[in-house]
Amino acid sequence: MDLRTQAQEWIADDPDPQTAAQLQQWLDTNNEHELAISFAGFLQFGTAGLRGPVRPGPSGMNRAVVGRTAAGIVAYMQERNLTSVVIGRDARHGSEDFTFETAEIMSGAGMEVYVLPRPLPTPVLAFATNELKCDVGIMVTASHNPPQDNGYKVYLGGTADGVIYRGSQIISPTDEFIAAKIAAVTSLAAQPRGTEWTVLGEEIIEKYIDISAAIATQPGNLKIVYTAMHGVGTETLLRVFHKAGFQSPILVDAQAQPDPDFPTVAFPNPEEPGAIDLALETARNFDADLVIANDPDADRCAAAIKDPITGWRMLRGDELGVILGESIARTTSRGIFANSIVSSSILSKIAQHYKLEFRETLTGFKWLAKIPGLTFGYEEALGYCVDSDTVNDKDGISAAIKLAQIATDLAAQGKTLQDLLDEVWERHGFHATEQISIRLTDLSKVGVILSKLRTNPPTSIAGRHVLSIDDLAQPTDALPPTDGIRLWLQGGVRIIIRPSGTEAKMKCYVEAIESNATIAQEVLNQLRAPLKEILS
Repeated sequence: MDLRTQAQEWIADDPDPQTAAQLQQWLDTNNEHELAISFAGFLQFGTAGLRGPVRPGPSGMNRAVVGRTAAGIVAYMQERNLTSVVIGRDARHGSEDFTFETAEIMSGAGMEVYVLPRPLPTPVLAFATNELKCDVGIMVTASHNPPQDNGYKVYLGGTADGVIYRGSQIISPTDEFIAAKIAAVTSLAAQPRGTEWTVLGEEIIEKYIDISAAIATQPGNLKIVYTAMHGVGTETLLRVFHKAGFQSPILVDAQAQPDPDFPTVAFPNPEEPGAIDLALETARNFDADLVIANDPDADRCAAAIKDPITGWRMLRGDELGVILGESIARTTSRGIFANSIVSSSILSKIAQHYKLEFRETLTGFKWLAKIPGLTFGYEEALGYCVDSDTVNDKDGISAAIKLAQIATDLAAQGKTLQDLLDEVWERHGFHATEQISIRLTDLSKVGVILSKLRTNPPTSIAGRHVLSIDDLAQPTDALPPTDGIRLWLQGGVRIIIRPSGTEAKMKCYVEAIESNATIAQEVLNQLRAPLKEILS
């Protein structure tokens, strides 16, 4: 089918007059460039659900794509006698339209439909999925992606396809089954629509706030600066801190309210350089004790601390994992600790020290959430689960109140978060980690880079011999297959190279273990340039 015919057929089936009109204008003006972008294939549905730019046509996030996706999920649900769904949303462009597009399709299919009352953090949706005992949860969000993007996360409440979900994000083979159902939807106009759904009241939000606040055990009065990164975290986090008896955090005013354009940051991701500059400036102005940041949908948590020598600095995701993991390990006699393969190996050593069980999973919280009885889980990309019974997913709000409590307890002893880190490094050696990311404009380069590593791997990097290489695409007893390479270098250096699951990036995760920070940092400095060359 030629491009013009595809566009005409899509326009006829598009429920949104605005996107239909935009496509028609491109047709009328023979704008084949924009049409080709819009019709480069249906937006891929995978283990992260949907994620892509808000634009017309099958290759973008719009009502037509979301409606077909909802219809595909309906078909999946009907095959398995699943009958209920709760839908949440963030404050990005299109989120409200996509929420009610989904509600109409779900209602038309006879599903019991609940909708969260306003833009809220992703952890509230994950909590509501379990609390309401819903079969499916859907969150309209693109998390920390650029402003032009939106997305669609899918959670399952019970057991499906041989997987115990317990209110966590879908994994294979569920994503493949849903993708097949979406592909089978040939006409959105043919799908019945309904108007029967329940907009939830404040009770479900209040319960999440009450349970999250109970993570704190002793109110504190530290001066904590908080930024929501133009996302939806501010209201919920403030209410959790208030309920817990903590002093209200000092807000970064310019970033406190939801704004889908994210005007003060290049990328709304606390990991990105410069993203928390305003928070650090606020911390200096108020002589604060701690900085806490959420990403726009508040499922990730970042922090910065005041170093007496170098001044304010961001904690790496692994450092925050150490702080949370060590603190939780000290107060539990049994439990399961876990992290993703790209995270530091330090958590396994903490677990071993306290005689706790440890497990390692593939990258992505959808895998960590499948561990029954998870006591603490984290991934280095700022995702932390400190209460899996409440939210079986990463949760930046509960992680924030837990961190505030740890900092408060340490301050009462005359100690800091850095002192806690130093105690762990003294016991296990300094674990330096770094993520190197290269943005790609051509996604085909992912396959080229990984194919080259598999067929012609390096024998040494920065003068360090490559001792062994693991092709992570080959399954093992411990891990299912994933697209990536793991290299072990002389001197205990570990390197993992893989594509991002949510953005057009190649990522490289490095860990060097040495007796002190200076030596470990020098190792990372030596590796950085050669690794960037490998990724490019």
